[in-house]
Amino acid sequence: MTTLQSREDLSVGRERAVVVKVIIGNEPEPAEPLAELTELARSAGAIVVSQAIQRRPAFNAASCVGKGKLEEIRQRADAYDANVVIFDNDLSPSQIREIEQAVGRKVIDRSELILDIFASRARTHEARLQVELAQLEYTAPRLRGMWTHLERIAGAGGGTGAGAVGGIGTRGPGESQIEIDRRLVGKRVALLKSKLAEIDRRRVREVRARREQFTVSLVGYTNAGKSTLMNALTGAGAFVEDRLFATLDTLTRKWELGSGRYCLLSDTVGFIRDLPHHLVASFRATLEEAIHADLLLHVVDAANPEAAVQIAAVERVLAELGCGERPALLLLNKADAVQDEAAFAVLRGRHPDALRVSARTGLGLDTLRDEVLRRMRGEQRRITLSIRAGDGRALTFVERFAEIHERRFEDGRAIVELDISPRALEHLHRIAADVRHVNGLEA
Repeated sequence: MTTLQSREDLSVGRERAVVVKVIIGNEPEPAEPLAELTELARSAGAIVVSQAIQRRPAFNAASCVGKGKLEEIRQRADAYDANVVIFDNDLSPSQIREIEQAVGRKVIDRSELILDIFASRARTHEARLQVELAQLEYTAPRLRGMWTHLERIAGAGGGTGAGAVGGIGTRGPGESQIEIDRRLVGKRVALLKSKLAEIDRRRVREVRARREQFTVSLVGYTNAGKSTLMNALTGAGAFVEDRLFATLDTLTRKWELGSGRYCLLSDTVGFIRDLPHHLVASFRATLEEAIHADLLLHVVDAANPEAAVQIAAVERVLAELGCGERPALLLLNKADAVQDEAAFAVLRGRHPDALRVSARTGLGLDTLRDEVLRRMRGEQRRITLSIRAGDGRALTFVERFAEIHERRFEDGRAIVELDISPRALEHLHRIAADVRHVNGLEA
C-alpha cells in the first residue's frame, strides 16, 4: 500500500486525483455525475485520473462507502499513481481518517475543496479575511494536525506564493509540526469576525450612499458567464476565464441604458451547489451589493444540461442571504452555444419570462437594456411638480428617473409635467425638501 504522504510533501501542480461520488437512495443521478467535481478539482490545480461512483441506501457511518468500494478506490489510486482522493460529499473527521487509512492517501471532501479554491483565488485583503474565517470555522472542529501556528499564515491569510505549496486542501490557515492551539484558533476567529464586521458596516454605508442610483446585481452559478456579461454591458474589463470561481471580488460599474439614463451594475461571486455555509456567511459583505440591489439579473448557463439544478441552487443561496424575494430577471445566457434544443425549450417553458441572451455574441442585450430601463422607471403616473430652479440634484434626478413631457420656469421655479414611479417620487422628496405638487396633492 502506498504510504500516506503528509500535506507538506504535496505540490498542487503535480497532484493526481481520484474523484468519488456517493448517491443515496432514489436521488436522481445526473447525466454526468462527476462532471462538476472534476471541474472543481481542475480549478484547484489537480489532474483527475480516475472516477468512482456508488449508489447506496445510506452512507456508511464509518467510511461513507462500503469496504468493497474502498478497496476499489485504493486500487484505482495505485493504478493511476494518485496522491489525493476527493469526495463529492461532505465527510465527518472520523470518515476521513478511516478512508485515509484504507487508501493510504490524503482525502478531502467537497466543502474542503471549494474552500481551497477560494483560498487560491483570494486577491484582495477583504477576500483573504473572508476565506480564512470560512476555513478556520470549517476546520476547527476537525483538526487533524494539518494546520500551523496562525503566525505563519499561508494562502488566504497571507501570500499566494506560500498558499500554492501545500496542495489541495492546505491553502489558507497554513501548516506546522505541532497541533494547533484551539484557544489561538478561537482568538483568531474572533479577530477575523471583528474585522469583517467593520468591512460589512462600511460596505452597507457605501451601498446605502448610492440609494438615489438604481442598482442592478449579477448573480448566478459559477461559470455562468456573469463577468463576460459585465464586460459586454459596461466594458468593465473584468477578469474572464473558463473555470469555476474565476473571480471572488465584487465589481461595480456604470451601465449606460440610453437617452442619458444609467444604472449601477455589480458583478458578484458565483454560487454553486452545496456551497459551504461558512463561506456564504463570511462572504456576506462581498454579497452586500446583491442583498440591497433594486434588481437581480440571474445569469444561467442555458447550454449546461444541469441548468435547472443550477437555477435551484442559486435560489437557495439567495434565500439564505435574505434576498430571495428581491425583484429578479432570469437570463438564459450562452444561448448561442445550446446543443440540445429540446431541453432548452423545456427550460424556456418553465421560465417564460426569462430573456434569451448571449454575452459573447451580443444576442438579446438590447432587449435586456430596454427591460432594465423599464423596470428602473417602474409603473409611472402623470403629475406636475414645482422644483426650485437652482436645485440641480433634483432636476438631474427627474431627468434620469422620469419621462418629462413639459417644462417651464416661473418665479425661480421649474414647473415640470412628467411621468414618474411612486418609488422615484418618494426618493425625490427625500433628496429635495422643496418639491411641490402643482395640483396640491401630497407625495
